[in-house]
Amino acid sequence: MTTIDWDSAADSFDEEPDHGLLDPAVRHAWARRLESWLPGERSEVLDLGCGTGSLALLVAGQGHRVTAVDRSPRMVEQARAKLAGTGVGVHLGDAARPPVGKQRFDVIMARHVVWLLPDPEAALRHWFTLLRPGGRLILIEGVWGGVGLSAERLTGLLSGLTERIHHERLSDDPALWGRRVDDERYALVARAEPPRRHTEVVDVHLILRRGPDVLLARRANTGYADGLFNGPSGHVEDGEDVREAMIREAAEEIGVELGPDELRVALVMQHRGPGSSPRTGWFFEAEYDPARPPYNREPDKCSELAWFPLDALPDDIVAYCRAGLDGYRAGEHFLIHWHEDGDTVAYQPHGIRRAVPLPAGGARTGGVHHIELWVPDLPAAERGWGWLLGELGHAPYQRWENGRSWRRGDSYVVVERSPDLTGGTHDRRRPGLNHLAFHVRDRATLDALVARAPEHGWRPLFPERYPHAGGDGHTAAYLEDAAGYEVELVAGVPQTRPAPQAPAPHIDVWAWRRD
Repeated sequence: MTTIDWDSAADSFDEEPDHGLLDPAVRHAWARRLESWLPGERSEVLDLGCGTGSLALLVAGQGHRVTAVDRSPRMVEQARAKLAGTGVGVHLGDAARPPVGKQRFDVIMARHVVWLLPDPEAALRHWFTLLRPGGRLILIEGVWGGVGLSAERLTGLLSGLTERIHHERLSDDPALWGRRVDDERYALVARAEPPRRHTEVVDVHLILRRGPDVLLARRANTGYADGLFNGPSGHVEDGEDVREAMIREAAEEIGVELGPDELRVALVMQHRGPGSSPRTGWFFEAEYDPARPPYNREPDKCSELAWFPLDALPDDIVAYCRAGLDGYRAGEHFLIHWHEDGDTVAYQPHGIRRAVPLPAGGARTGGVHHIELWVPDLPAAERGWGWLLGELGHAPYQRWENGRSWRRGDSYVVVERSPDLTGGTHDRRRPGLNHLAFHVRDRATLDALVARAPEHGWRPLFPERYPHAGGDGHTAAYLEDAAGYEVELVAGVPQTRPAPQAPAPHIDVWAWRRD
């Protein structure tokens, strides 16, 4: 801060061409600049550090209502004399905290003032509170002989208060100064609009499951990723929540009318496409219903619908969609997928994987990590267990020479033909694992699974007592595969298990339960 005796400087202040504006050419140059910075309609203007009132006089002459403030009694005295009869109110006070009470202004202007303030950041913050919404702050500053305030510095001070800052270089206009100058002189016009909050487009994506398969649609004539596969998807519209948007998009794109209870949140991903802005995608899972088969309702935007195994997705697919499906298959719940600007929208089989999984909260200790079953016949187990687990919403997870696994959430089921296997069959009646039990949505789903189970190597147990072999209050099916493994499929909301009745199986272990 520089200390200047402004009272002593007041008598000679107007001798400078840009202070007194006595030269008609200089006065005209400033009037022209002010006219370009000020609103076109009549406005309330606050002139801070007004000096002898030369700029306030020009502004009042352009039809605006002006209030002027200066901390120097002698400057205020001269300003009042100069502005007499114009209606301008001139007040003695500190420019940093002007004495204007609760009055608000359309414009605040200050010329060669901010550089003198002991705390310019606090003053600017206060000035913005005196502006009406959409108002403007006109700051004329510079650097002279090594003192002053650079445009870069002042812009930095303003950037936390507004994003709308207009810069004009004034050094190149000698008419403003009555001579040529070679130092930095400028004006900043800042609008009283707070920095925009970060906003993102919200997408919704449907993972429609038909056992181990998912439905994809090939884009066409959209201008984005045409020719590539993508899941049924779209943007959330104003007034919608993400679930409503998913229901609408499914109906519009593939003609499937989904109920809210049919959707399950599979994954949330923040994504940035190459050279574009971030967006957030909600991936919902739903089960295929043969009574409501999907069809192409938008042939002008989609050239085909096709089913693909989740563990054998096509390469000609949108990278955003592929990252979501890969994360879903791996049991992730939250991802960041951030493209570099040189990346392609299309999935690159051998490209850099941009997806970064984020760990979910909550205690993990004590949760089921995986169940591993040793089987005598891996191909048969893969057919039977792969079908059943796929129907129950588990995604193919891992494949290796001696084993396969299917994942749902944080847990997975393994079937393995281990080289260390002894014996040829599993006896559920011997000590050890009796069976695995899985939830099924409702009785209709249970009936459908039981009807199709024999086609996939499962035989019903206790068919004469279906579906209440576990008791009258317990709706379930019991299935056994060729290797002797038993599963229980429990329909509806979990209930307290009644005591088993002969010939119902005794349950030694509920080794798999996924709500």
